[in-house]
Amino acid sequence: MDGGFEAVIGLEVHVQLTTRSKMFCACANGYGGEPNARTCPVCLGLPGALPVLNGEAVRAAIRLGLAVGGDVSPCSTFYRKQYVYPDLPKGYQITQGPVAIVEGGHVTLPGDPAVRGAEGRVRAGIVRAHLEEDAGKSTHPAKGARSSVDLNRAGVPLLEIVGAPDLRSAQEASDYLKALHRLVTFLGICDGNLEEGSFRCDANVSVRRAGEPLGTRVEVKNLNSFRFVRQALDYEIARQTALLGRGERFTQETRGWDADKGETRSQRSKEADQDYRYFPEPDLPPLRVTEAEIARVRESMPELPEARQERLRTTHGLTDYEAGMLLQTPEFGAFFEAVAGACGNGKLAANWLLGEVSRTLNDRGCAIQDLGVTPQHLGELIAIVERGVINLKTAKEVVYPGLLAGDGAPAEQVKAKGLAQVTDRTAIEALVRGVLEAHGEQLEAYRGGKVMLRGFFVGQAMKAGKGQVDPRTVNDVVDELLEGKGR
Repeated sequence: MDGGFEAVIGLEVHVQLTTRSKMFCACANGYGGEPNARTCPVCLGLPGALPVLNGEAVRAAIRLGLAVGGDVSPCSTFYRKQYVYPDLPKGYQITQGPVAIVEGGHVTLPGDPAVRGAEGRVRAGIVRAHLEEDAGKSTHPAKGARSSVDLNRAGVPLLEIVGAPDLRSAQEASDYLKALHRLVTFLGICDGNLEEGSFRCDANVSVRRAGEPLGTRVEVKNLNSFRFVRQALDYEIARQTALLGRGERFTQETRGWDADKGETRSQRSKEADQDYRYFPEPDLPPLRVTEAEIARVRESMPELPEARQERLRTTHGLTDYEAGMLLQTPEFGAFFEAVAGACGNGKLAANWLLGEVSRTLNDRGCAIQDLGVTPQHLGELIAIVERGVINLKTAKEVVYPGLLAGDGAPAEQVKAKGLAQVTDRTAIEALVRGVLEAHGEQLEAYRGGKVMLRGFFVGQAMKAGKGQVDPRTVNDVVDELLEGKGR
């Protein structure tokens, strides 16, 4: 970094848990809907209403703890964190402290070579992961209109993952966030929807000269995309570096990211712990987790993303990049494995999923579960191409679009549309002889040394066969006849 400065970054990631109900009441845990429709005396903070802890949220936190190699606390406690917001009806948030349900842990990610050189992978620590409730949502319309508060989100269960200050660049922060996003979605504890705020983070960043104590920390709030994390941190690192380079000092504060202007903006001075006036939650007893409960959660754990990526790589002969891309979501990974099972060739299945299928999803702006093609049909299509029933061009340009349009299974389309390849060698040899006779001038040029004309003859033969002749046989026959070995 310029002037010998380095960035020190730690993320606080808020994971909205996919439980049926809220953290401390029976109200439905969902997104959107009529404002304030999913509320009750507990999440409205009415006097005398008592919270009841959501057991499924506890089990989700244990899952995360086991996945990151953290310690699941046998006893953790809830505290009240006091602050005044219009969308915080109680005037405080119930969170965990000083002991969280998960203490410690880590995730592994690629190191940024721009700041670490060839050090390789980074073990990014997790300080703790604690359960808490979300606040409501305030809406501030155009100037002059009244602001409104929707408390449907108040009380929604959150797991806050507090990362250690082990990251050294905006790229590493983005990679860390992506690793956690993939982990919580594969664990099934969060839907990972960034646009709806199900997965968001606050970024703590400071700048110092290498080897010196930590600098003044700035918190950038509510970042809900990987791109915004990179942009906000790149801007903030550059801003702090410029200030320190000029010998200027600044105070600890909270800033927001203005995506339209591409800059962070000061919001308020950063609160210290004493400003929140923490004290034990009197209406909730300590949370006690037994070894038997941890064992039951461990038995239900799915295959973790890193292990699954390695299995796909070794089982199907994929590159690490291919295996990683196939696990972009749990649904995409499951679809791939079903296609690979149906066609018996994981490499070809990966090519289709990362090629034609991904292009379709991008064009439509939809997820794999909305593709409208079953993995069995796609696997059948790959298999009939491999067997030579149709060629790849026909598969991509006719049968695959037919699957998207609901024209029937691949075999049905091949029969109904007359797409089956000509594989009879005698017929193909006659077709190629006709091509060579029709292009005598090019044939003479080939024999005179212009060997690149071989491709011309293959193309003309495929054209003459209307794309329905086996290209492998065509290539073999062209080579034989050009070398004078044909019958």
